[in-house]
Amino acid sequence: MRVERCFFCSGPVYPGKGVQFVRNDAKTFRFCRSKCHRAFKKKRNPRKVRWTKAFRKTRNAELTVDTTWEFEKRRNVPVRYDRDMMAATLRAMKRVQQIRANREKDFFKERLWKRSSSMRANIASALKKNRMTAADMNYNTNLLSMKNLIKLKTKMEVDTDMATDARKELKQKEKDRMQVEKEVAPRQKETVMVD
Repeated sequence: MRVERCFFCSGPVYPGKGVQFVRNDAKTFRFCRSKCHRAFKKKRNPRKVRWTKAFRKTRNAELTVDTTWEFEKRRNVPVRYDRDMMAATLRAMKRVQQIRANREKDFFKERLWKRSSSMRANIASALKKNRMTAADMNYNTNLLSMKNLIKLKTKMEVDTDMATDARKELKQKEKDRMQVEKEVAPRQKETVMVD
């Protein structure tokens, strides 16, 4: 049983599934579904269609160079059946799949880490530019999850001096207003008594 690759999206084409198109020059194209076949007939470029592997590879979102793909190359040389060799081949295939999965996992981790570090840098520059306080950051939860906000608060220096100065000014104004009200209230009572 041979699992082919879709010509357009590079997805797996299992036996008895998908569509096969044979061109006039006897070149065969296999497609996993009618969506890929339709896109091929419309002469779309797989590197420009966002949901294909080719698009992801051109944008460095997918692992492009890996030695484990050498095992997938098609070999048309007949080999005499040997039970021990078949068992060793099957074990090697499982091990190669594990290695590939681990490499892809590491690649995606590194890619996401780079993305999150650039996101943190953008937020840091926005904080410096706007001089946001920790209280203001709590309102912007739609930008980051709470976990990232906590990391951001601990890692970045937030301009709290400005916030504390503003709070002190507000408290002082409130005290002044209360003092003025206390002074005005007895005078109003005196004027009421005189009348």
